[in-house]
Amino acid sequence: MDTITHIALGAVIGEALAGKKLGKKAMLLGAIAQSLPDIDFIASFWLDTSRDVSAHRGITHSFLFIVLLTPLLAWIASRIYRDSGMSRRGWWTFFCFQLFIHIFLDAFNAYGTGWFEPFSHYRVSFNTLFVADPFYSVWLGISFLALLILGKNSRRRRFWVRFGLILSSFYLYYCVMNKYKVDRLVRKELQRQHIAYTRYFTTPTPLNSWLWYIVAEDEAGYHTGYLSIFDKKQAIPFRSIPRNDSLLAPFRSRRDVQYLLRFSEGYYTVEQWKDMKDILVFNVLRFGEMKGWEEPEARFVFHYFLLSPDDNKVIVQRGRFHGWNEQTFQAFIRRIKGN
Repeated sequence: MDTITHIALGAVIGEALAGKKLGKKAMLLGAIAQSLPDIDFIASFWLDTSRDVSAHRGITHSFLFIVLLTPLLAWIASRIYRDSGMSRRGWWTFFCFQLFIHIFLDAFNAYGTGWFEPFSHYRVSFNTLFVADPFYSVWLGISFLALLILGKNSRRRRFWVRFGLILSSFYLYYCVMNKYKVDRLVRKELQRQHIAYTRYFTTPTPLNSWLWYIVAEDEAGYHTGYLSIFDKKQAIPFRSIPRNDSLLAPFRSRRDVQYLLRFSEGYYTVEQWKDMKDILVFNVLRFGEMKGWEEPEARFVFHYFLLSPDDNKVIVQRGRFHGWNEQTFQAFIRRIKGN
């Protein structure tokens, strides 16, 4: 999830776990602890782009990281707040729970998390929440502000803790149910259209849980499409995309390409952009298409320039909202409402 959501969630959980003993300091410590796994952003200052995207949400989002960091944080906090009344077990519970919730929640995004690093590079990804979903975060943000304003001894603090945690959890459950429904409809539609596939995934489009992006893989490439839970017609128009492994052959031995292949989890294509003949890109399909619900030949959000590696900066973010304007947003809302 985004940084602001982790801060708000950490603060609210901190209040729930230790507010009575630490006062508002529990919110501060919770926000810090909840944000610690994202310390891996520092690596981007010296890692090249391909290595950085593979390292992000890696070892700092692992169970090993929690096991190693929890006792250290608990020891530091117990030394600083000796008179707080928090037991050693209480500190361990506080930090372990905060760190676990961070990596657990991040696993609901398309990026995936390296729970089992460094023993396995497998990324856990439930593809259920967009990385920034305001309908999940808003309840936590309201609770966070209320808890900041209220006095530390106010009886209403308990209400606002419950408000944020219950409503955000309810929305997460709602997203899980949406994904279950979408997956069931997608499997039925692939079968109806006689599309043979080896595997598939669905993931929400930006900022919502109603319009879903679909990728079904076969031996030659992929079939991509979109489905809104409000669609009256369940027929999904799929776009066929070749993998183009032959275009990748000259680059396979390169270190950056090897990192990208691992990061893509096999969901990739290579293409030469039609309007730019000298541009050869490696696409990772897991992050969706730029305005794909509106443009049938949309480019992919994650695209890596193979012929000019030094031009690949902020690689995931650069395509998420590229070309968006008021007209695009209105088309997006119409598509969410259903076909």
